[in-house]
Amino acid sequence: MSANSFGEIFKLTTFGESHGAAIGGIIEGCPAGLKMNTELVQLMLDRRRPGQLSISSQRKESDRVEFLSGIMEGVALGTPIGFIIRNEDARPVDYNHLKEAYRPSHADFAWDSKFGIRDHRGGGRSSARETASRVVGGAVAMQLLSGQNISVQAWVSSVGTITMPELNSFTEEEIYANEIRCPHKETAEEMIQLIKKVRADGDSLGGIVTCVIKGVPPGLGEPVFDKLHACLGKAMLSINAVKGFEIGSGFAAATMKGSEHNDIFTSEKGKISTTTNRSGGIQGGISNGEYIIFRVAFKPVATIMIEQQSVNAAGEPVMVKGKGRHDPCVVPRAVPIVESMAALTIADHLLRNRLSRI
Repeated sequence: MSANSFGEIFKLTTFGESHGAAIGGIIEGCPAGLKMNTELVQLMLDRRRPGQLSISSQRKESDRVEFLSGIMEGVALGTPIGFIIRNEDARPVDYNHLKEAYRPSHADFAWDSKFGIRDHRGGGRSSARETASRVVGGAVAMQLLSGQNISVQAWVSSVGTITMPELNSFTEEEIYANEIRCPHKETAEEMIQLIKKVRADGDSLGGIVTCVIKGVPPGLGEPVFDKLHACLGKAMLSINAVKGFEIGSGFAAATMKGSEHNDIFTSEKGKISTTTNRSGGIQGGISNGEYIIFRVAFKPVATIMIEQQSVNAAGEPVMVKGKGRHDPCVVPRAVPIVESMAALTIADHLLRNRLSRI
């Protein structure tokens, strides 16, 4: 079992609870000699960090990562990289009313059913607080990918019923020029105003994060059970609040004819490239050298400031209302998490591919 680990060769194992002393992880399989820029790791953590946006949770965490092993003088040693992120603004008292009551659409009842015990303090390990450890692992993976000219970039493309228009190109600076992490300025402002309104009503919203991976060589992925898009799907669906994953043309493919959907191949100096890329850069479970493009759908945050009917551990009806500090919409802070899980997946398959043939 690997309930707390992700990856086969480049592997991340995480630990810790939302309101415990700390969260953290161990990264295994990082090649020795990789130059490590810990400032880039911290930059990605800062993009996920709570308390920095007017439209996010106001929990105040510095999220300073402390590396404990595996790195010396800025270089990976090839040994396990251990790290922790201390919880500085935990308020378990905010959740005392949930010791017996189950929150609607949370993992409370499911965890009780599985383990017979649960950490009611903000959901414990089922909290999105755990994803900070994934961002550290993803930031390390990105540095491995960067050396292979592979890049990962995600952005918010939809919030509620508001969707940004198609853009030919945009920069990372444009994505992070606003709180919502949407590169289309006018749409971003609409999204922000909608979130503020819904938050004032005590409610929440969902949204979509789009991601593109550039520079992936053809040949990554396995042909049967570990198809590259299957692994990406598993990675994305393991993120809290994710309810959907589609790659390339996604569900729209079901409405097309083969003549409409099939990618057109042309040979350019011996390289096969697609001109339509409805496959999203993966065919037969294996990368084809084109951009890998996928979308991740996030549900509305389950904790809302509106009283809702639920039950307690005895099965008795109770009324539950959210307390504490919560995001009215998770997608702005989910952008670096999506990037991190994508980077972990590609880094793992990049190393696995070296075992495919002599």
